[in-house]
Amino acid sequence: MHFDLIQSLSLCGDLSIPNDDRAGSTARRAWAIDGATDLGPPGLMGEQGGAAWLAATADAAFATADAPTLADACTQVCERIEARYTAEARRRPEGPWELPRASFVAVQIVDGKAELAWASDCSLLHHTAGRTFWRTPEPSRSHESAQAAALGPGIGAVKLGTAAVLRDRRQSRSRAGQRVLSIDATATLAILSQAQFDLAVGDELLLMTDGMVALVDSYRRYDADSLFDAVRTQGLTALGTELRTIERDDAACLRYPRFKVSDDATALWLRIGGPGVI
Repeated sequence: MHFDLIQSLSLCGDLSIPNDDRAGSTARRAWAIDGATDLGPPGLMGEQGGAAWLAATADAAFATADAPTLADACTQVCERIEARYTAEARRRPEGPWELPRASFVAVQIVDGKAELAWASDCSLLHHTAGRTFWRTPEPSRSHESAQAAALGPGIGAVKLGTAAVLRDRRQSRSRAGQRVLSIDATATLAILSQAQFDLAVGDELLLMTDGMVALVDSYRRYDADSLFDAVRTQGLTALGTELRTIERDDAACLRYPRFKVSDDATALWLRIGGPGVI
């Protein structure tokens, strides 16, 4: 049993700035990572922003981790992130809000089952025997939408362009106890959510960052079943086009309150191959 890559897509939210999402797969492991938007200029990690640095570091670590289980792989990933941060940080952070952080989801085939781990709001859908299941929690953006709306109509159209929005986001990110992939290996491993589910040859998985999941939770164009149907009939490129069309049509961020017009959006579509083990 192994992963076959069917299609992948990663769209930057703004063509003028880097894409802080990453996704990848090997024969038995797959992952998607969403670096949290930087709330200040580069400097902590040198010329590269902290979000891109963390996403790239975690991506490389998942690709090269030599681990029989996903729990072991996550331990290696977190320890590598912490070691590289210690070696590469140029100065002390200005506050907790500047520390690199990310959300992620990862899945690994172990003894014919799927081991799953995640932190924050990346998602995984599983299509099996004609049905589709959220294997991570069913997504909801209601809290974030309410926060954006509370700062004023259309606040996302200016992104972090006002002092009030930047202050609000820094305060929010500095709160203790948040379940994210961070530069502290012990803290991250303590909050990881983990699960296991059965797999069959022919099953399909869709790993997504929250920018793609917005089609479900923010814009209400799909539910789990109809989203996977659209993926299988139209492909990821068509969904990416639909996503950006919705956002361009609401560029003022009035119909759908949010903190930016478009977020980085990434999806990885996999099928379970077999029956041989490679």
